[in-house]
Amino acid sequence: AARLAKADLRTLMVGEFPELQGLMGRLYALHDGEADDVAYAIEQHYWPRFAGDALPTGPVATCVALADKLETLVGLYSAGERPTGDKDPYALRRHALGILRMLLLHPDAPELRTLITQAEHVLGPVSTRLTSEVEAFFYERLRGLLRDDGYTAHEVEAVLALRPQHLARLPHQLAAVRDFMALPESESLAAANKRIGNILKKATSVPAAFDEKLLVEPAEKELAQVTARVAREADPLYARGDYTGMLRALAPLKTPVDHFFDTVMVNAEDARLRDNRLALLAQMHTLMNRVADISMLVAG
Repeated sequence: AARLAKADLRTLMVGEFPELQGLMGRLYALHDGEADDVAYAIEQHYWPRFAGDALPTGPVATCVALADKLETLVGLYSAGERPTGDKDPYALRRHALGILRMLLLHPDAPELRTLITQAEHVLGPVSTRLTSEVEAFFYERLRGLLRDDGYTAHEVEAVLALRPQHLARLPHQLAAVRDFMALPESESLAAANKRIGNILKKATSVPAAFDEKLLVEPAEKELAQVTARVAREADPLYARGDYTGMLRALAPLKTPVDHFFDTVMVNAEDARLRDNRLALLAQMHTLMNRVADISMLVAG
């Protein structure tokens, strides 16, 4: 299908009627005895051609459409061609949106970064900066696409902050975030999460794990116990893709984390106690932010 995808461009029929590209390719392929999935992939690898257009049907057509659009987008980016303002002469925004729409519908698709690097490999050696630029371009388009689908700015930013790679999981993550925001504990947990993130950013180093023997205050002991209990419930939920259940499982953290910040001095003078508390907070921070960065759900 990929080898024959552009063959009809050399014909007099398509030369005289360019709007028939792909369609004539399908007809020629069927006439020559090619399999149906090959023939329809030739026609559909151009899809979607505009906003709201149909997506390719079937795995062959989808794969060829993804490859064609990725190679075009990454190739032009590597040549220094980028959309600016209202100018997008090579329709790179349209290509990106088409790729994203396909990836959102296919749970078995490779990770976004994997697809980008595979397209770059075709071009030869490229810089890691190109990968980052192309990925950022995709996320910017994805941000607009999700907002158009009715998700709020807070919901979208919370999920995209994690730079998700399996895009078909995004609708489930966004639905989980929306459900989480309806919980009475959500605002307090989001604020605590933001506070923890700020504390960890200022720390010069954070141990990989905390030592229970160094937990001396009742509030930090309670927080460690509840975090462990919540993790035992949340981890299997996350592993099987129940993101709503996973975020709901965080609710019991509200009271102990509030109590912790009310009664425990994180930056204790004793370096061992300080590092141990940072490690405890880091563990809880990781647990809370697996589906989305919930600190993004609070204003300011």
